[in-house]
Amino acid sequence: MKSKRSSVVSKALGAALLATPALLGLVSCNPNVPKAPADSAPAAAPAAAPAPAAPKADATPGDGATAKNDPAAATPPGAATPPGIPADLAALLNPDKTPAAPLPDVVATVEGQDIKKEELEQALIGALSKQGIPADQLPANQKAQGYKMLLNDLITEKLVTKRATNIEVKDEDINAQLEQLRSRFPNPEAFQEQLTKSGQSLDKIREDIRSYLRQQNWVQEQVKDAPKASDADAEEFYSKNPEQFKKPEQVRASHILVAVPADADEAKVGEKKKAAEAIVVRVKGGEAFDKLAAELSEDPSAKQNSGDLNFFSREQMVPEFSEAAFGMKKGDVSEPVKSQFGFHVIQVTDRKEAEVMTLDSVKPRLLAFLTQRMRDTQVEKVIKELREKAEVKINLP
Repeated sequence: MKSKRSSVVSKALGAALLATPALLGLVSCNPNVPKAPADSAPAAAPAAAPAPAAPKADATPGDGATAKNDPAAATPPGAATPPGIPADLAALLNPDKTPAAPLPDVVATVEGQDIKKEELEQALIGALSKQGIPADQLPANQKAQGYKMLLNDLITEKLVTKRATNIEVKDEDINAQLEQLRSRFPNPEAFQEQLTKSGQSLDKIREDIRSYLRQQNWVQEQVKDAPKASDADAEEFYSKNPEQFKKPEQVRASHILVAVPADADEAKVGEKKKAAEAIVVRVKGGEAFDKLAAELSEDPSAKQNSGDLNFFSREQMVPEFSEAAFGMKKGDVSEPVKSQFGFHVIQVTDRKEAEVMTLDSVKPRLLAFLTQRMRDTQVEKVIKELREKAEVKINLP
């Protein structure tokens, strides 16, 4: 929700993708859709447990973790990436004592085109929904701040949309994007169900795709001459940011969770611990860990990943879980480990020692990261000039 690099500017103009309200609603309402490219690890840690800690703000561009301002970097397979609440959204959840003023019917006029309050309200709902925050949890006296942030995005979107009106988009490109959207749903019926649930039609979605492809092509045209990073740029960044290329020790582990309710009394906790101890006995007796995880684990993702959390660093899991996992050898099975989620039976399946990545090993991703950063700078310049020249009237209180 940051005005400078938010859902419109960073995705549509940084990654050349402007999500229309209909597409935003379709995607954000589907729990199976990754919230962002950086949040879509193939085997992400389950929501229930073990809870991963927040990632570092400046992850290494070359290590597979998502770096700050690094659209080129990809989350490592199986990394425990938390959904989290971005700082700019979290800030909105800190209420002050200033009451929220009602929105005017027309919140802004952009080169003669009105932005109605309903559109801004839906934008806020969609932005919060994508982060898993119900709109009714946002204190009323903080909505004004959120509206101002998002209105900047909507203004930019209107300006770009107007200039992209005559950009040609091929039907095959629309079909490809539509298939990509469909693939985010488990089956065609789920996709159709979400269309109906969000009050949209396939024709409307196709038009929305056409709209953002036009915007994408317009943006790409504006920055087609943006410079590309050189080997010298990569070498300079590598030498000046040594900490970003240190890869921490990692463990790969599977777990079986016996959940304990937050309000459980001592007797209930004891009962759950005995259930976890019984699982340990079965594992050490020769039963396959993955089969027991799929059958018994109360972690919601266990049915899909059989308890496998893939590789993770110490900081990505709650302390109790990390302390146990990193203290084990490959092949070890733990006694029940207690966390705020319940009891975990952990099996360590692999380990990776800490290392410093070489420049040669990270150079391709580093060049992509630096090139994207240069491109983003050009995009920001284009948008700044666009806003400065445009006739825009904002009516927010």
